[in-house]
Amino acid sequence: MDEDQQDEIPYLPRDSIKPGQLQEALSNLKFLGDDPFLRMQAVNLDIVDQFLTDLECNVLRELHREERTPPNAFFLNAQSQMWIFAVYELIRTWDERAKDIMKWAKNGGLQHKLTHLQSEQTDFLHFGREIRIDQLKTVIADPTIVGLLDRQLKHIHVQYERLTYIRVSLAKHQVSGKSKSVALNPGYGRINMWCGSLDYAMENGRVHLGTISRRDIADGLRALQLDEEPPSVEDLLSFDEFMRATPPTNFPVDDKPKPTD
Repeated sequence: MDEDQQDEIPYLPRDSIKPGQLQEALSNLKFLGDDPFLRMQAVNLDIVDQFLTDLECNVLRELHREERTPPNAFFLNAQSQMWIFAVYELIRTWDERAKDIMKWAKNGGLQHKLTHLQSEQTDFLHFGREIRIDQLKTVIADPTIVGLLDRQLKHIHVQYERLTYIRVSLAKHQVSGKSKSVALNPGYGRINMWCGSLDYAMENGRVHLGTISRRDIADGLRALQLDEEPPSVEDLLSFDEFMRATPPTNFPVDDKPKPTD
């Protein structure tokens, strides 16, 4: 493969993905990195990411060699979905906590929540509650943290929404945001010919919104630049509108406009 073709590959080489990179990126989220239990989940995701990245590379090599779907692709599909569920739950937990803190800061409820947590203290050391108490004390002492959380939520918004979209398809067999819907091909993944990860379709009825793979999710999180300016509100609203895409209603069922005289 010549240099020009190499530059077109949309994924980093395997040896560029080092252990700890994913865990470090996730731990840069405020109140995730300083929570040992959330950080433990980030470490777990990083460890399994390394394993799955190797498996993806092996599946792709075997596909090229045998010119048929390798048996390991089925194991890869199972493990990829489990990893997606796990990373979704970690990001969802952090997202919920960050938004709660912002809400309490806005409505003056931080001290009330802190007092409530302190009143629940028992006669033994409750590590999880102590962590939450310390976090609330930190925000009360430094209100600028609320702005930091807002910026970080903007940074991760696109990644989280795409992750949520495919998680709903894989876990609930529905289209995200449509509780009574039926997903088109939930759980069906095609081997990505660049990296070996499985591409899952993101669809909204008759509208195809592209594909997403486990590797796309991991790379997107690793690439978070939380120190840079976050996307604008207008850009995020535009993205949300795209993800809510619906098929046109002014065309007949076959999607072909009727010819005019």
